[in-house]
Amino acid sequence: MAEFDFDAVVIGAGAVGLACGYALSRRGLSVAVLEAEAHIGQGVSSRNSEVIHGGLYYASGSLKARLCVTGRRLLYSFLEKHHVSYDRCGKLVVATSESELPQLEAIRVQALANDVEGIAEMTRAQALAWEPELNCVAALHSPQSGVFASHDYMLALQGEIEAAGGAVVLSTPFEGATPLDGGGFAVRAGGAEPASLTCRQLVTAPGLSAQAVAASIEGFPPAEIPKGHYGKGMYFRLTGKAPFRRLIYPPPIHGALGTHYRRDLGGQAVFGPDLTYVETLDYSVDPSAEAGFVQYIRKFWPGLPDGALGPDYAGIRPKLHGPDEPQPDFRIDGPGRHGLDGLVALFGIESPGLTSSLAIGEEVAGMLGF
Repeated sequence: MAEFDFDAVVIGAGAVGLACGYALSRRGLSVAVLEAEAHIGQGVSSRNSEVIHGGLYYASGSLKARLCVTGRRLLYSFLEKHHVSYDRCGKLVVATSESELPQLEAIRVQALANDVEGIAEMTRAQALAWEPELNCVAALHSPQSGVFASHDYMLALQGEIEAAGGAVVLSTPFEGATPLDGGGFAVRAGGAEPASLTCRQLVTAPGLSAQAVAASIEGFPPAEIPKGHYGKGMYFRLTGKAPFRRLIYPPPIHGALGTHYRRDLGGQAVFGPDLTYVETLDYSVDPSAEAGFVQYIRKFWPGLPDGALGPDYAGIRPKLHGPDEPQPDFRIDGPGRHGLDGLVALFGIESPGLTSSLAIGEEVAGMLGF
């Protein structure tokens, strides 16, 4: 039997890559997680809403529907066990006009089909009794939605991997891999001290660079690498007291959940993200976008004061669809798709990837036979 440096190598130390490493290390495998950046979670995982999604929206039978609900249940348990801060504040999905009521009903039906617990219809009066500053004609309540400290979560995952004898190796970009005769991979890593290491199993979870990483694996069929797009979302922060206790979501926009409200763990109100497609990794926030945010927010919060919003941050999501295309499912591709034994490649892991991360890790481990 061939000797390997590690049983498994995972590319990418964001939430999903770390969750994959955690799932494999829990099964007794020696694991190395390679990360190009100097710190964990510096890509998609550090530039999002830190929302724990209930699993309301996703198509029946999809990976997103199944892994979001399962992942959310696993996540709350993990956060509790590891003393990571969270607030299961609940979410109101609101219709601000009669024309949005059919969307609200469709979301309710889908949430029930997805086995989301506690979904309840609310009248305008009921919603305003909870959130007096809200404008809506009706709402849905999702009691399992919340917010959490995502970086502390990733640190806990890293700690679990290292406690099991694994390694999270920073400032070590993946440069390529070659399948070995008899199984396994030779992995080439760059950085200040370039290295080559061997592993029996390889998992690619590098977020925005998923396509480039797959293309760097010898024998990976180019036709099985989906076209990627950058979906940029900006956030604006409120100066002043947060108006709502719960998450507030209007019905989804095409290709995303749309600009929503959250009160973060520090008690401040944040709005976003919007969605624009970009060609480069530009994380700037355009202050002129404030006018569009104000117009959108005042549909559900008419009391937003003039001049109360300020630019906060931006994130970029690894989308598998363009502006006018339907939103596809996660891609978690095993040998049955790309033909390389021992490899699982992840593409398009955007929202609800953070919520789904622990379930994605379990899915990957199962695909590798563990």
